[in-house]
Amino acid sequence: MELTEFFKSYIETEEEPVTICDLDYRIIFINKAADIAYAKIGGYDIVGKSLNTYIDFETQSKINMVVEWFKESPENNCVFACKVKASVDGYVYALRNDDGELIGFCNKRKSRIPDTSEPYSIF
Repeated sequence: MELTEFFKSYIETEEEPVTICDLDYRIIFINKAADIAYAKIGGYDIVGKSLNTYIDFETQSKINMVVEWFKESPENNCVFACKVKASVDGYVYALRNDDGELIGFCNKRKSRIPDTSEPYSIF
């Protein structure tokens, strides 16, 4: 089994939308949560298309600045992008190859709602 299958499967476990783009801003992957969240604009059909088709000029400008910042140093890897809702924040992450070179970026959301279930409670 290829390692990429494990990575894809891992990304699919995310409950919030994840969008992965290459440096040409082409959307190369969205997870199931993104398919649902972006259903009005095509869901999985946006894969292979330019991110710029779906974001406004101001956001394009901000993403351009973030990508340039990512290119400046392998230490530059994450930027808070927006508050999606009261308990969810959006971030842009650098994606790098084994040599630390920037190969793309992803948009990912993080929930700040604490989990109140018992640890390892499966029964």
